[in-house]
Amino acid sequence: MDKKRIVVKIGSSSLTNAKGEIDKAKFNDHIEAIVAAREAGHELILVSSGAVAAGFTKLGYPVRPVTLKGKQAAAAVGQSLLIQSYMKELEPYGIFPAQILLTRNDFSKKDRYRNAYSTISELLSRGVLPIINENDTVSVEELTFGDNDMLSALVSGLMHADQLIILTDINGLYDSNPRVNPSAKRLDILDDITEEMLSFASGAGSSVGTGGMKSKLIAAKTALSLGVKVFIGRGQGRIKILQILQGDGDGTYIGKQFLTSVKNQKQWISLHSSVSGKLFVDEGAETALLTKGSSLLPAGIFGVDGVFEKGDVVEVFGRRGLLGRGEVLYSADEIRKLMGKRREELERERVFFTNEVIHRNQWVQLYEGGDKDV
Repeated sequence: MDKKRIVVKIGSSSLTNAKGEIDKAKFNDHIEAIVAAREAGHELILVSSGAVAAGFTKLGYPVRPVTLKGKQAAAAVGQSLLIQSYMKELEPYGIFPAQILLTRNDFSKKDRYRNAYSTISELLSRGVLPIINENDTVSVEELTFGDNDMLSALVSGLMHADQLIILTDINGLYDSNPRVNPSAKRLDILDDITEEMLSFASGAGSSVGTGGMKSKLIAAKTALSLGVKVFIGRGQGRIKILQILQGDGDGTYIGKQFLTSVKNQKQWISLHSSVSGKLFVDEGAETALLTKGSSLLPAGIFGVDGVFEKGDVVEVFGRRGLLGRGEVLYSADEIRKLMGKRREELERERVFFTNEVIHRNQWVQLYEGGDKDV
Protein backbone atom coordinates (compact mmCIF):
# COMPACT_ATOMS: atom_id res chain seq x y z
CA MET A 1 0.00 0.00 0.00
CA ASP A 2 1.25 3.50 -0.86
CA LYS A 3 2.21 5.65 2.12
CA LYS A 4 -0.47 8.27 2.72
CA ARG A 5 -1.07 11.43 4.70
CA ILE A 6 -4.30 10.92 6.64
CA VAL A 7 -6.42 13.16 8.83
CA VAL A 8 -8.36 11.07 11.36
CA LYS A 9 -11.22 12.75 13.18
CA ILE A 10 -12.40 11.03 16.35
CA GLY A 11 -15.78 12.20 17.61
CA SER A 12 -16.87 12.48 21.22
CA SER A 13 -19.33 9.61 20.83
CA SER A 14 -16.58 7.20 19.81
CA LEU A 15 -14.21 8.39 22.53
CA THR A 16 -16.30 8.83 25.68
CA ASN A 17 -19.02 7.03 27.63
CA ALA A 18 -22.59 8.25 28.12
CA LYS A 19 -21.55 10.26 31.19
CA GLY A 20 -19.00 12.18 29.17
CA GLU A 21 -15.94 10.58 30.69
CA ILE A 22 -13.13 9.19 28.56
CA ASP A 23 -13.90 5.52 27.95
CA LYS A 24 -10.62 3.66 28.46
CA ALA A 25 -11.54 0.72 26.21
CA LYS A 26 -12.61 3.00 23.33
CA PHE A 27 -9.60 5.24 23.84
CA ASN A 28 -7.10 2.39 23.82
CA ASP A 29 -8.72 0.95 20.68
CA HIS A 30 -7.98 4.26 18.90
CA ILE A 31 -4.43 4.29 20.26
CA GLU A 32 -3.74 0.81 18.88
CA ALA A 33 -5.11 1.80 15.46
CA ILE A 34 -3.01 4.97 15.38
CA VAL A 35 0.10 2.98 16.25
CA ALA A 36 -0.61 0.38 13.55
CA ALA A 37 -1.12 3.03 10.87
CA ARG A 38 2.08 4.81 11.85
CA GLU A 39 4.02 1.54 11.84
CA ALA A 40 2.75 0.96 8.30
CA GLY A 41 4.46 4.22 7.29
CA HIS A 42 1.45 6.51 7.03
CA GLU A 43 1.51 10.12 8.24
CA LEU A 44 -1.30 10.83 10.68
CA ILE A 45 -2.89 14.06 11.83
CA LEU A 46 -5.46 13.56 14.57
CA VAL A 47 -8.45 15.85 15.09
CA SER A 48 -9.79 14.75 18.43
CA SER A 49 -13.01 15.76 20.10
CA GLY A 50 -13.63 14.96 23.73
CA ALA A 51 -12.34 17.99 25.64
CA VAL A 52 -15.73 19.36 26.68
CA ALA A 53 -17.13 15.85 27.10
CA ALA A 54 -14.21 14.81 29.29
CA GLY A 55 -14.30 17.95 31.40
CA PHE A 56 -17.90 18.70 32.24
CA THR A 57 -18.36 15.94 34.84
CA LYS A 58 -15.25 17.19 36.68
CA LEU A 59 -17.03 20.53 37.09
CA GLY A 60 -20.15 18.91 38.52
CA TYR A 61 -22.39 19.23 35.45
CA PRO A 62 -24.85 16.30 35.19
CA VAL A 63 -24.95 16.63 31.37
CA ARG A 64 -22.97 18.47 28.71
CA PRO A 65 -23.36 22.23 29.35
CA VAL A 66 -25.26 24.27 26.77
CA THR A 67 -24.06 27.75 27.74
CA LEU A 68 -20.90 29.18 26.18
CA LYS A 69 -19.25 29.80 29.56
CA GLY A 70 -20.09 26.24 30.65
CA LYS A 71 -18.62 24.73 27.48
CA GLN A 72 -15.49 26.84 27.74
CA ALA A 73 -14.96 25.98 31.40
CA ALA A 74 -15.42 22.28 30.65
CA ALA A 75 -12.99 22.53 27.72
CA ALA A 76 -10.39 24.23 29.92
CA VAL A 77 -10.50 21.25 32.30
CA GLY A 78 -11.05 18.52 29.74
CA GLN A 79 -8.41 19.53 27.19
CA SER A 80 -5.57 18.91 29.62
CA LEU A 81 -7.10 15.56 30.64
CA LEU A 82 -7.44 14.57 27.01
CA ILE A 83 -3.87 15.37 25.93
CA GLN A 84 -2.46 13.77 29.09
CA SER A 85 -4.28 10.57 28.19
CA TYR A 86 -2.86 10.61 24.67
CA MET A 87 0.67 11.25 25.94
CA LYS A 88 0.47 8.48 28.53
CA GLU A 89 -0.88 5.84 26.13
CA LEU A 90 1.37 6.73 23.17
CA GLU A 91 4.62 6.95 25.13
CA PRO A 92 5.25 3.16 25.25
CA TYR A 93 5.23 3.13 21.44
CA GLY A 94 7.71 5.98 21.13
CA ILE A 95 5.12 8.35 19.68
CA PHE A 96 5.16 11.91 20.97
CA PRO A 97 2.00 13.97 20.42
CA ALA A 98 1.80 17.74 19.97
CA GLN A 99 -1.32 19.64 20.97
CA ILE A 100 -2.56 22.30 18.53
CA LEU A 101 -5.61 24.41 19.42
CA LEU A 102 -7.14 26.40 16.57
CA THR A 103 -9.89 28.97 16.10
CA ARG A 104 -11.53 30.40 12.98
CA ASN A 105 -9.29 33.43 13.44
CA ASP A 106 -6.26 31.21 12.79
CA PHE A 107 -7.69 30.43 9.36
CA SER A 108 -9.02 33.89 8.47
CA LYS A 109 -5.70 35.66 9.09
CA LYS A 110 -3.33 34.87 6.23
CA ASP A 111 -0.15 34.87 8.33
CA ARG A 112 -1.70 32.57 10.96
CA TYR A 113 -3.01 30.28 8.22
CA ARG A 114 0.48 29.97 6.75
CA ASN A 115 1.98 29.46 10.20
CA ALA A 116 -0.46 26.64 10.95
CA TYR A 117 0.61 24.87 7.77
CA SER A 118 4.31 25.38 8.52
CA THR A 119 4.01 24.20 12.12
CA ILE A 120 2.07 21.04 11.30
CA SER A 121 4.43 20.27 8.41
CA GLU A 122 7.44 20.61 10.70
CA LEU A 123 5.87 18.33 13.32
CA LEU A 124 5.18 15.68 10.69
CA SER A 125 8.73 15.90 9.38
CA ARG A 126 9.98 15.29 12.94
CA GLY A 127 7.79 12.23 13.41
CA VAL A 128 5.49 13.94 15.91
CA LEU A 129 1.73 13.20 15.97
CA PRO A 130 -0.23 16.48 15.73
CA ILE A 131 -3.42 16.35 17.80
CA ILE A 132 -5.74 19.19 16.83
CA ASN A 133 -8.84 20.51 18.52
CA GLU A 134 -10.80 23.72 18.43
CA ASN A 135 -9.70 26.18 21.09
CA ASP A 136 -13.09 26.06 22.81
CA THR A 137 -11.80 27.88 25.88
CA VAL A 138 -11.36 31.20 24.04
CA SER A 139 -13.59 30.80 20.95
CA VAL A 140 -16.53 33.13 20.59
CA GLU A 141 -19.75 31.96 18.98
CA GLU A 142 -19.29 33.70 15.63
CA LEU A 143 -15.68 32.51 15.26
CA THR A 144 -16.14 28.79 15.85
CA PHE A 145 -15.94 25.98 13.30
CA GLY A 146 -19.30 24.69 14.54
CA ASP A 147 -17.84 21.27 15.31
CA ASN A 148 -14.71 19.23 14.74
CA ASP A 149 -16.13 17.68 11.58
CA MET A 150 -15.63 20.98 9.73
CA LEU A 151 -12.29 21.56 11.47
CA SER A 152 -11.06 18.16 10.25
CA ALA A 153 -12.18 18.96 6.68
CA LEU A 154 -10.35 22.29 6.68
CA VAL A 155 -7.21 20.73 8.18
CA SER A 156 -7.28 17.95 5.57
CA GLY A 157 -7.36 20.58 2.83
CA LEU A 158 -4.71 22.75 4.45
CA MET A 159 -2.31 19.80 4.74
CA HIS A 160 -3.22 18.26 1.34
CA ALA A 161 -4.17 14.95 2.92
CA ASP A 162 -4.82 11.88 0.80
CA GLN A 163 -7.85 10.98 2.88
CA LEU A 164 -10.03 12.28 5.68
CA ILE A 165 -11.36 9.56 7.98
CA ILE A 166 -14.28 10.62 10.19
CA LEU A 167 -14.81 7.98 12.87
CA THR A 168 -18.24 8.00 14.45
CA ASP A 169 -20.73 5.64 16.13
CA ILE A 170 -22.75 4.99 12.94
CA ASN A 171 -21.37 2.83 10.15
CA GLY A 172 -21.74 5.29 7.30
CA LEU A 173 -24.43 7.20 5.44
CA TYR A 174 -27.93 5.84 4.83
CA ASP A 175 -30.78 6.80 2.51
CA SER A 176 -32.88 7.42 5.65
CA ASN A 177 -32.32 7.43 9.41
CA PRO A 178 -31.41 3.83 10.41
CA ARG A 179 -32.35 4.55 14.03
CA VAL A 180 -36.01 4.99 13.08
CA ASN A 181 -36.19 3.05 9.80
CA PRO A 182 -34.96 -0.57 9.99
CA SER A 183 -35.16 -0.79 6.17
CA ALA A 184 -32.70 2.06 5.64
CA LYS A 185 -30.06 1.23 3.06
CA ARG A 186 -26.41 2.14 3.53
CA LEU A 187 -24.68 4.09 0.79
CA ASP A 188 -21.30 2.38 0.45
CA ILE A 189 -19.76 4.62 -2.22
CA LEU A 190 -20.62 8.18 -3.27
CA ASP A 191 -19.00 10.44 -5.84
CA ASP A 192 -20.22 13.62 -4.19
CA ILE A 193 -22.54 15.10 -1.57
CA THR A 194 -25.78 16.49 -3.03
CA GLU A 195 -28.23 19.01 -1.62
CA GLU A 196 -30.80 16.19 -1.41
CA MET A 197 -28.50 14.25 0.93
CA LEU A 198 -28.06 17.31 3.13
CA SER A 199 -31.82 17.82 3.32
CA PHE A 200 -32.58 14.43 4.87
CA ALA A 201 -29.53 14.23 7.14
CA SER A 202 -30.35 14.20 10.85
CA GLY A 203 -28.97 16.39 13.59
CA ALA A 204 -26.68 15.46 16.48
CA GLY A 205 -26.97 11.80 17.38
CA SER A 206 -25.17 11.71 20.71
CA SER A 207 -25.66 13.36 24.09
CA VAL A 208 -21.96 14.14 24.35
CA GLY A 209 -21.21 15.31 20.80
CA THR A 210 -22.02 18.47 18.83
CA GLY A 211 -21.96 17.11 15.29
CA GLY A 212 -24.61 14.95 13.65
CA MET A 213 -24.68 13.33 10.23
CA LYS A 214 -25.54 16.61 8.52
CA SER A 215 -22.39 18.24 9.87
CA LYS A 216 -20.38 15.28 8.58
CA LEU A 217 -21.93 15.63 5.13
CA ILE A 218 -21.15 19.35 5.03
CA ALA A 219 -17.59 18.60 6.16
CA ALA A 220 -17.26 15.90 3.51
CA LYS A 221 -18.50 18.29 0.82
CA THR A 222 -15.91 20.84 1.93
CA ALA A 223 -13.09 18.28 1.96
CA LEU A 224 -14.03 17.08 -1.54
CA SER A 225 -13.97 20.66 -2.83
CA LEU A 226 -10.37 20.84 -1.56
CA GLY A 227 -9.36 17.62 -3.30
CA VAL A 228 -9.54 15.23 -0.31
CA LYS A 229 -11.40 11.91 -0.33
CA VAL A 230 -13.53 11.10 2.72
CA PHE A 231 -14.57 8.04 4.73
CA ILE A 232 -17.38 8.28 7.28
CA GLY A 233 -18.01 5.26 9.48
CA ARG A 234 -16.86 3.25 12.43
CA GLY A 235 -14.27 0.62 13.14
CA GLN A 236 -12.82 -1.52 15.86
CA GLY A 237 -9.49 -3.11 16.47
CA ARG A 238 -5.86 -2.44 15.77
CA ILE A 239 -6.08 -2.52 11.99
CA LYS A 240 -9.30 -0.49 11.55
CA ILE A 241 -7.51 2.51 9.97
CA LEU A 242 -5.53 0.20 7.67
CA GLN A 243 -8.75 -1.57 6.67
CA ILE A 244 -10.33 1.77 5.82
CA LEU A 245 -7.35 2.74 3.67
CA GLN A 246 -7.58 -0.61 1.86
CA GLY A 247 -11.26 -0.01 1.04
CA ASP A 248 -12.61 -2.48 3.59
CA GLY A 249 -13.94 0.01 6.15
CA ASP A 250 -17.33 -0.26 7.84
CA GLY A 251 -18.82 2.89 6.41
CA THR A 252 -19.22 5.13 3.37
CA TYR A 253 -16.46 6.18 0.96
CA ILE A 254 -16.96 9.57 -0.68
CA GLY A 255 -15.09 11.04 -3.63
CA LYS A 256 -14.19 10.27 -7.22
CA GLN A 257 -11.07 8.28 -7.98
CA PHE A 258 -9.09 11.33 -9.02
CA LEU A 259 -9.42 14.64 -7.19
CA THR A 260 -7.35 17.77 -7.73
CA SER A 261 -5.67 19.29 -4.70
CA VAL A 262 -6.33 23.00 -4.20
CA LYS A 263 -3.40 25.31 -3.51
CA ASN A 264 -3.36 26.81 -0.01
CA GLN A 265 -3.49 30.37 -1.33
CA LYS A 266 -6.73 29.60 -3.16
CA GLN A 267 -8.16 27.73 -0.17
CA TRP A 268 -7.59 30.80 1.96
CA ILE A 269 -9.19 33.13 -0.58
CA SER A 270 -12.27 30.97 -1.17
CA LEU A 271 -13.02 29.71 2.35
CA HIS A 272 -11.36 31.83 4.99
CA SER A 273 -10.67 35.41 3.88
CA SER A 274 -13.02 38.31 4.56
CA VAL A 275 -14.34 40.24 1.55
CA SER A 276 -13.41 43.92 1.53
CA GLY A 277 -15.09 45.16 -1.65
CA LYS A 278 -16.44 44.46 -5.12
CA LEU A 279 -15.28 44.85 -8.71
CA PHE A 280 -17.60 44.92 -11.74
CA VAL A 281 -16.29 43.71 -15.09
CA ASP A 282 -17.43 43.73 -18.71
CA GLU A 283 -18.28 40.74 -20.87
CA GLY A 284 -14.78 40.41 -22.29
CA ALA A 285 -13.17 40.22 -18.86
CA GLU A 286 -15.86 37.80 -17.69
CA THR A 287 -15.14 35.45 -20.58
CA ALA A 288 -11.39 35.69 -20.00
CA LEU A 289 -11.77 34.86 -16.29
CA LEU A 290 -14.24 31.99 -16.72
CA THR A 291 -13.01 30.23 -19.84
CA LYS A 292 -9.42 31.27 -20.55
CA GLY A 293 -7.82 31.13 -17.11
CA SER A 294 -6.71 34.75 -17.48
CA SER A 295 -5.82 37.36 -14.91
CA LEU A 296 -8.11 40.36 -14.41
CA LEU A 297 -6.78 43.43 -16.24
CA PRO A 298 -7.74 47.09 -15.70
CA ALA A 299 -9.32 47.37 -19.16
CA GLY A 300 -12.15 45.00 -18.24
CA ILE A 301 -13.20 46.78 -15.04
CA PHE A 302 -15.96 49.41 -15.11
CA GLY A 303 -16.95 49.66 -11.44
CA VAL A 304 -15.46 49.57 -7.93
CA ASP A 305 -17.35 49.33 -4.64
CA GLY A 306 -15.85 49.56 -1.16
CA VAL A 307 -12.66 50.71 0.50
CA PHE A 308 -9.79 48.25 0.34
CA GLU A 309 -6.02 48.08 0.07
CA LYS A 310 -3.52 46.00 -1.86
CA GLY A 311 -3.63 42.40 -0.62
CA ASP A 312 -7.30 42.50 0.38
CA VAL A 313 -9.82 40.07 -1.10
CA VAL A 314 -12.71 41.32 -3.23
CA GLU A 315 -15.62 39.75 -5.07
CA VAL A 316 -15.87 40.11 -8.84
CA PHE A 317 -19.23 40.48 -10.58
CA GLY A 318 -20.18 40.23 -14.26
CA ARG A 319 -23.41 39.98 -16.22
CA ARG A 320 -23.90 36.42 -14.84
CA GLY A 321 -23.64 37.60 -11.25
CA LEU A 322 -20.88 36.63 -8.82
CA LEU A 323 -17.96 35.21 -10.80
CA GLY A 324 -15.43 34.67 -8.01
CA ARG A 325 -13.09 36.40 -5.63
CA GLY A 326 -9.45 37.32 -5.64
CA GLU A 327 -6.63 39.15 -3.92
CA VAL A 328 -6.09 42.59 -5.46
CA LEU A 329 -2.72 44.05 -6.39
CA TYR A 330 -4.00 47.64 -6.11
CA SER A 331 -6.11 49.64 -3.67
CA ALA A 332 -9.68 50.69 -4.46
CA ASP A 333 -8.58 54.27 -5.23
CA GLU A 334 -5.81 53.05 -7.53
CA ILE A 335 -8.17 50.74 -9.40
CA ARG A 336 -10.60 53.60 -9.96
CA LYS A 337 -7.79 55.45 -11.73
CA LEU A 338 -6.73 52.40 -13.75
CA MET A 339 -10.08 50.86 -14.72
CA GLY A 340 -11.06 50.84 -18.36
CA LYS A 341 -7.53 51.64 -19.53
CA ARG A 342 -5.57 49.36 -21.81
CA ARG A 343 -1.90 48.47 -21.42
CA GLU A 344 -0.66 51.05 -23.95
CA GLU A 345 -2.44 53.88 -22.17
CA LEU A 346 -1.17 52.77 -18.77
CA GLU A 347 2.38 52.57 -20.08
CA ARG A 348 2.17 56.11 -21.42
CA GLU A 349 0.88 57.41 -18.09
CA ARG A 350 3.36 55.31 -16.09
CA VAL A 351 0.78 54.74 -13.35
CA PHE A 352 1.11 51.02 -12.74
CA PHE A 353 3.70 48.48 -11.63
CA THR A 354 1.90 45.39 -12.94
CA ASN A 355 -0.71 44.93 -15.63
CA GLU A 356 -2.90 42.64 -13.46
CA VAL A 357 -5.42 43.82 -10.91
CA ILE A 358 -5.97 40.22 -9.80
CA HIS A 359 -3.40 37.64 -10.92
CA ARG A 360 -4.79 34.25 -11.92
CA ASN A 361 -2.83 32.63 -9.07
CA GLN A 362 -4.78 34.78 -6.58
CA TRP A 363 -8.16 34.18 -8.24
CA VAL A 364 -10.84 31.65 -7.23
CA GLN A 365 -13.79 31.06 -9.51
CA LEU A 366 -17.15 30.64 -7.79
CA TYR A 367 -19.39 30.67 -10.85
CA GLU A 368 -20.22 27.07 -11.73
CA GLY A 369 -20.48 27.45 -15.47
CA GLY A 370 -16.81 27.82 -16.45
CA ASP A 371 -13.51 25.97 -16.14
CA LYS A 372 -12.05 26.22 -12.64
CA ASP A 373 -8.33 26.63 -12.23
CA VAL A 374 -6.91 25.33 -8.95
